Amino acid sequence: MNNDDTIFQRLGAEREVLTVSQLNARARNLLEEVFPRVWVEGELSNLARPSSGHLYFTLKDSGAQVRCALFRQHAARIRLQLRDGLLVRARGRVSLYEGRGDYQMILDALEPAGDGALRQAFEALKARLQAEGLFATERKRALPSHPTRIGVITSPSGAAVRDIISVFGRRAPFIELVISPTAVQGREAAPQIVRALERADRAGFDALILARGGGSLEDLWPFNEEQVARAVAACRTPIISAVGHETDVSISDFVADVRAPTPSAAAELLSPDTQAMLAQLQRYHRQLQQCMKVRLGREHLRLDNLRRRLRHPGERLAQQAQRLDELEMRLQRAWRHRLEQRQQRLAHLRARLQHQHPERLLGMLQERLGQLQQRLPRAIEVQMQQRRQRLESAVQSLHLISPLATLGRGYSILLDQQGKAIRSQHETQPGQQLEARLGEGKLQLRVEAQQPHTLPLGV
Repeated sequence: MNNDDTIFQRLGAEREVLTVSQLNARARNLLEEVFPRVWVEGELSNLARPSSGHLYFTLKDSGAQVRCALFRQHAARIRLQLRDGLLVRARGRVSLYEGRGDYQMILDALEPAGDGALRQAFEALKARLQAEGLFATERKRALPSHPTRIGVITSPSGAAVRDIISVFGRRAPFIELVISPTAVQGREAAPQIVRALERADRAGFDALILARGGGSLEDLWPFNEEQVARAVAACRTPIISAVGHETDVSISDFVADVRAPTPSAAAELLSPDTQAMLAQLQRYHRQLQQCMKVRLGREHLRLDNLRRRLRHPGERLAQQAQRLDELEMRLQRAWRHRLEQRQQRLAHLRARLQHQHPERLLGMLQERLGQLQQRLPRAIEVQMQQRRQRLESAVQSLHLISPLATLGRGYSILLDQQGKAIRSQHETQPGQQLEARLGEGKLQLRVEAQQPHTLPLGV
């Protein structure tokens, strides 16, 4: 049975129907159990600083990203100037924001991560020199039991030389100390350290101390140079490397015969009256550290189990504070969006009002009236001309069908005394007075006789 089957059996997911809240709660407990505290390196983005004092951001690299929350009590201890794009190392526990179902990290520490390239160069040189055997235990020499003359290769004005002088003055003032001054930081430090090692190795000292105070990886870099490492390996005189603080490790520490955690510890190692006791004490110290580490690890697991079983109110409050911050940011975005919509609406109405302003409309009407006033005389003139042409055409048509036109061609109309037109001979009597109306004037006629047959015109 694989681990996934074990997890699902422990959750009871094969038999139990979970609510969304129960699912998120169990997923959160599972994440926090598997990842109680981890270090993650990445680039800051989407940094948000709500009024609560908490910090929310995203850690990303070239292929992925994870949301992070740094609550106020931890954020107050951060001295970095946080900004988007900053490369950092973050420490915290992997968790789940149950309200939204988002996978996230709850952080308690944040530090810059700018020495990646130096760290890679350090590891590359370390691997190469180790492959050559420069770190081998069999080539390391034992320190003298009763040294009388010791050379110290360090800066004459640094804290390291003062610590060494102070320890020897207190524990073994009879030992002769000879300082070989050299730069311990910067571009010129490595060549100077090499020359100082060569001079000290020829001077016949019982032992040498190569020392420097603490600093960043970049500050300690001269002691990680290959030329310094090979110069340390070439020394015939037993040499102690005491570079930086206890947590600082340099290439010269691996090549030297003995590594001391600090310059003061190097001086104590060469103090002959307490050498055996110091070695025994160091063994006890390491054993105690190991026992305490095992005991603390066991108690830490027990404490984590108790913490998961008993939900601390602070975690609940932290989640509610995160939810409150999220709602506050959403409300601010909603108000900004609403305000932008109202501003756009106001601008639109102002443009419409400007477009329909009475003064503008009056100007358009006045312009239209002027155009109509210019067109009216022309329209009247055209209309009159069209009416005149129609009248003339009608007069001509009327003239063509007028009886007067017929009379003008030589015809006449016979009328009786009552003015009734005579159309047939049967409507007249001999001796009857008739009137003949001509194209010009009229004639008084009398019927002499009636002719029954119609004669052709011209007969």
